[in-house]
Amino acid sequence: MQNDPPLGPADDFLGSEPPQAPGPRAPKPAQPRRATARFMLSHPVHILSLGFGSGLSPVAPGTIGTLFGWASFAVLSRYLTVIEWGVLIGVGFLAGIALCGFTAKRLGVEDPSAVVWDEIVAFWLVLLMVTPATLAAQVWAFVIFRFFDMVKPPPIGYFDRRLKGGFGIMFDDLIAAFFTLLVIALWRMSV
Repeated sequence: MQNDPPLGPADDFLGSEPPQAPGPRAPKPAQPRRATARFMLSHPVHILSLGFGSGLSPVAPGTIGTLFGWASFAVLSRYLTVIEWGVLIGVGFLAGIALCGFTAKRLGVEDPSAVVWDEIVAFWLVLLMVTPATLAAQVWAFVIFRFFDMVKPPPIGYFDRRLKGGFGIMFDDLIAAFFTLLVIALWRMSV
């Protein structure tokens, strides 16, 4: 019986593990690796999952990644319709499951702080749902989202602990976005 040769890094990304495949394989880290610019540039998937470098911040990478999401939303909103944003966010979430899972596996950490694609996509959703909004309203949306993403009150913390892999990385931020939108909706109803 003949085994097909591995395709290289694409095999790992797609999740296929040919039995006893000949040839060099990318080593799986025995201990966690640190995300660096060199690591980010080693694979195109890392560029996306590390938020085009925003996740490499030594201080508060999730906050910097969310700020990148905010800035990219402001730039892309000039070109995208609401429907196109919806498609981008949906595709970004689904692709993010694979992207974030791949990078986390390469770093040897379940949910690395440098992986910020989840914050970017979730904050895009928040901004899309509150638009049009004043700058002050966007700042409050940012603060509320960061609160839910960092503190992870129930049920966000529950999902963060229970769900693993790329889906877990993406899902807890989606829940944080939902709670952010809920707080904003309740605030708007009370005013």
